[in-house]
Amino acid sequence: MERTQLKVVFRRISLSILTLSFLAAITLIVVACGSTSTSTPSGSGMAKVNVMISDPATCQSPSGPFAHVYVTITDVKAHVSATAGDNDSGWVDLTPNLSKAPMQVDLLGQANNQCFLATLGDAQQLQPGSYQQIRLILAPNSASVTSNACGSSANCVVLASDSSVHTLQLSSESQTGIKIPSGQIASGAFTVGAGQTKDLDLDFITCQSIVRQGNGQYRLKPVLHAGEVSTTSTSINGKVLDGVTGNPVDGKVVVAVEQKDAIGVDRVQRATLAGADGSFVFCPLPAGAYDVVIVGTRSDGAIYEPSIITGVSVGSTTGTVDLFALASASLSSSTLNGTVTSQNSSNMGTIADVDLSVLETLGSVVYTIPLAPTSTQNSATLSLETSAPGGGLTCPNNTDCADYSLAVSSGTANVGAWSSSGTTLTANVTLATYKIEGQASVPSSGGLADCSPSELATNAFTLAAGGSAVAVDPLAFTACQ
Repeated sequence: MERTQLKVVFRRISLSILTLSFLAAITLIVVACGSTSTSTPSGSGMAKVNVMISDPATCQSPSGPFAHVYVTITDVKAHVSATAGDNDSGWVDLTPNLSKAPMQVDLLGQANNQCFLATLGDAQQLQPGSYQQIRLILAPNSASVTSNACGSSANCVVLASDSSVHTLQLSSESQTGIKIPSGQIASGAFTVGAGQTKDLDLDFITCQSIVRQGNGQYRLKPVLHAGEVSTTSTSINGKVLDGVTGNPVDGKVVVAVEQKDAIGVDRVQRATLAGADGSFVFCPLPAGAYDVVIVGTRSDGAIYEPSIITGVSVGSTTGTVDLFALASASLSSSTLNGTVTSQNSSNMGTIADVDLSVLETLGSVVYTIPLAPTSTQNSATLSLETSAPGGGLTCPNNTDCADYSLAVSSGTANVGAWSSSGTTLTANVTLATYKIEGQASVPSSGGLADCSPSELATNAFTLAAGGSAVAVDPLAFTACQ
């Protein structure tokens, strides 16, 4: 069977390009993302695959709490089977050189040429096939690292507030790798055939991957997506403006690209902050069409109604997208307060990791509404950990729990289909109807689903008035490990 060559590359969006003019930014991003060759390799059907990693961050200073997030990578592996176990002999080592010289990468670092963070190793060979699992393996914190930016640990976060360094506690990533299953790979698998050249992007969702525990430590609960990208036309670009003033938002704007999952819910694939001039760009993106969901917070505390542009294909621009808010800052935002509980099969409290999403059904589509960017909300969804009662935390009997408080727009999202001539959105005054969904996983498992069922959602509720505080029904997870 013919063999395929592989080169591993780290990639992310460079926020500095957003200072360019809008049209120039689009041109430069397409060029930057096209920096690797897509020509068919010469000679007897040989193939070549370039693997990148990206991280459009929403939690980086000065808007977010982190100045740096360092991880030390020791390997990247792939497997053609979606069900292969940790010790299966079919795992393909894509970066054998890293076992001798692990590389420490700042996931919030400055990109080298607008999309790239770093390059891992030389080209390697693997059999052509349809790869349904990918794993990214990190060094244990006790590992010796050359020029270690973390000091005594191989992985760490650096806080923006005081530049203090905190060890990033790992789950199972140092042993079995951060798992990217087929459900988190675009089209379910990355397929490369003999004689082909393809590019594979691994997107590290850093800001959703860091959990601050009750003891003040930081733990990595990794979230990654992967998919084939084209070396040309790999970006979605746009510009967000206040729909009333026509100026960039005086505040912060988070932009997410979403695609439907197996049950038809639009899930966040990437999220980033718009620049000071309102411009945003996602590069690279796997081929396909995305819904672009935008939420903003004005400096006076007003939260804009979400704007949703549907059916935006990779290689396109949304053009200018308007954001609208209800009449006053106090009426435009609401607070959702709730509790998550967890207990094991013996009906005793046990710890669980839970990802919370705010969902809104518009027409026949369920969208994930990214959390409005505030001083305490720095990612599109909320990652939390339940814990035993104590220290001011009160849980229902025989449960561990976690309380949450989410700031959301009081207004319903404004939706429009993408058009090459631009999408016109009109503000509405309808109050939003939401539900809160939780997905539970085993702590320190690398994302293994926990509890039965592992996904729970509240009943849908409509806000009674803008500016209200809403007590949301609890999410009670049972039969957890």
